[in-house]
Amino acid sequence: MNQVDEAIARYHKLLETEQFRDLGWVEQLHEAMRAKQLDISGKPVTAFLRPHFVTRRQYDALEKGGEALWVAIDRMRQLVLTTPALLNRLDLLPGERMLAEVNPGYKHFAVTSLLDSHINNGSMRFSQVSAETPVGVLYQDLLSEIFSEAGPMKEIRKRHKLTKIPSVKYLQSALLKAFKDFGGRKTANIGILEFKQPFETLESREHQLLAEYLSAHGNPAAVVSPEQLEFKNGVLRKGEFVIDIIYRRVRTHEFLVRYDLTVHPLVRAYREGAVCIVNSFRSDIAQRKAMLDLLTDDAIIAKFPIAERKAIRSFIPITRVMGERKVSWGGETVDLPGFVLKNREKLVLRPNSEFSEMAEYDGATMDDHQWGRACKRAIRERYVVQEAVAPVTEKFPISVYGMLEMKEMRVDVHPHVCIGKVQSCSTWLTPASGSFSTAVGVTPTYILEGR
Repeated sequence: MNQVDEAIARYHKLLETEQFRDLGWVEQLHEAMRAKQLDISGKPVTAFLRPHFVTRRQYDALEKGGEALWVAIDRMRQLVLTTPALLNRLDLLPGERMLAEVNPGYKHFAVTSLLDSHINNGSMRFSQVSAETPVGVLYQDLLSEIFSEAGPMKEIRKRHKLTKIPSVKYLQSALLKAFKDFGGRKTANIGILEFKQPFETLESREHQLLAEYLSAHGNPAAVVSPEQLEFKNGVLRKGEFVIDIIYRRVRTHEFLVRYDLTVHPLVRAYREGAVCIVNSFRSDIAQRKAMLDLLTDDAIIAKFPIAERKAIRSFIPITRVMGERKVSWGGETVDLPGFVLKNREKLVLRPNSEFSEMAEYDGATMDDHQWGRACKRAIRERYVVQEAVAPVTEKFPISVYGMLEMKEMRVDVHPHVCIGKVQSCSTWLTPASGSFSTAVGVTPTYILEGR
């Protein structure tokens, strides 16, 4: 039993003792969340009663691997922007392509972003790259503080050293660094851009709390929606609130559906260099799964530095855009449709755009007939095929109507990358069975070491 497994087993055993069986500590935990406004409609933002633990070695590997990979992604981004044939392979919408061609005013590909990683004992794989500004940054900080005072965690600390992983200070620092590179010469006002929600969500609550945090730490901030913006006399504003930085939590394809790019205040301000947008629209290049096709294509990365090629081979599963064509796969040239049909159990089919409502297909859960139909659809539509990455699962205690239950959850660790550096991470949990459940969301992450 390794160090993390030992700590988890001890934590779960503690919950069975008389000291914690009555769940009074759970009510105290939830009350502490409510005091920090970490609740939605009276319910805590997380139902999970245990944090996620990683070892120092795992976290160091996450930092090293994530940063090496991000350097390679940035190099590919530069190559794509100067090579029309590669840009075409990403299959961007015309509006996305037009926005990607606008210089954001700073050199960074993505100021803040995340990687979707699977840490399984000594191995680590990144199945997805997202240049979207990450969710869970502020929750990681606040929940870490709250869980540290929970009874079971105090007992765990008697045998293990637990280190918090701060997040939000690095986010604010990255925003200000981008603004300085943009040419900002004063204290920046920050608009957190999101669509108006019909009801409060996990993300919208975090955005409001983030605005309060930024305002309290020197940068006046407000949550704004696209329809509230106006651009006049070279200034972007929401009412009387002048905006220097837009922290963009609006996805480009959704923006394109709703607004006219030629007249919208945000786009006009962006094109005229009047506002610093983080992340820029240029970062959408990495949102396409086809970016992983380019990164795992040996012919394209042949001149990349050895360290970057090694990181790509080590951490990114082979990915190919589906089509009637021959491709390189594992050092061999294969007919892609035939190869995919014969290797169903090792592959998954995913929409090229992560924002698509099209289904994802896991070959290991399908029979040959179902897989064949999925492959035909993938060839007709915008799909990639990717080596399957085994999900990492753990049991987590949750509170259900005043009772404690143990649930098998899929664990996705999201390293937060700020201007090329992995500065922190957050953990997202979903049911391992893939079925619908309200037990979905974040739990704090700690580095666990022996005393």
